[in-house]
Amino acid sequence: MESWADSSALSITATGDTDQESGMRRFEDRVIIITGAAGGIGLEACRRFASEGAKVVAVDLAGSDLQAAVDIAVEAGGEAISVEADVRSEADVAGYVAAAVEAFGRVDILFNNAGIEGPVAGTVDYREEDFERVIDINVKGVWLGIKHVVPAMLKNGKGAIINTASVAGLAGTPGIVAYGASKHAVVGLTKTAAREFAAVGIRTNAVAPSPIDTRMWDSLVDGYGGDNPEEFRKEAEARNPMGRYGDPDEVVGLVAFLASDDASYVNGAIVPVDGGARAM
Repeated sequence: MESWADSSALSITATGDTDQESGMRRFEDRVIIITGAAGGIGLEACRRFASEGAKVVAVDLAGSDLQAAVDIAVEAGGEAISVEADVRSEADVAGYVAAAVEAFGRVDILFNNAGIEGPVAGTVDYREEDFERVIDINVKGVWLGIKHVVPAMLKNGKGAIINTASVAGLAGTPGIVAYGASKHAVVGLTKTAAREFAAVGIRTNAVAPSPIDTRMWDSLVDGYGGDNPEEFRKEAEARNPMGRYGDPDEVVGLVAFLASDDASYVNGAIVPVDGGARAM
């Protein structure tokens, strides 16, 4: 059973070797909050942003492997702290923003990445408690992140928010009604924030990945595949125009671009990372 934090808990880990070779350092001295940091995409985001000079605030549930997120950031040459938080809790969300400011003095980037897939079930068979949980984490968690990070970013005069949507937010999603509905809502939240905060220097965009080779995709394969999940996996891979699944680093590369000054005129974009699946 998953353990959810009742309140934010903060741990600080020492700085890694910042003199290592790390290529571009677009985020030197910038502070990024990454929610869902202990998952596949979250871990890669910790590594990538730290390697480009960012100070990382890794956020995930109590009981998740947040130490791995901190370790990967430090190994990449950055500084990192971990904050246990339940993104459904306004107090916890306010707490992770406060922890970032306390540790590093500012917040420049929010990668609003925490989310769950929920069970695979038809609309009429979907349980109310499962629906509510998916919506609370995937929608309320994203909204609360935006709500509490914007005041911190206003003190800098600019900021970048990147939300994790999904290709499930761009079309119908039989079998995962709550997840599909939640990701459509993330698209709406992204577009609303993009219009609300552009004039004060805060850009908001979203990435829409799938299928990416992570634990979440494995869970969906098991749900859709029934007695033969491996056959479903192979068929889904073959149907993709690129003939393969994506890797977390291919999502995070886009996230890093959207967070950078290279994307200074990109605002309100919902960008698929799907190998062309939605181009068919």
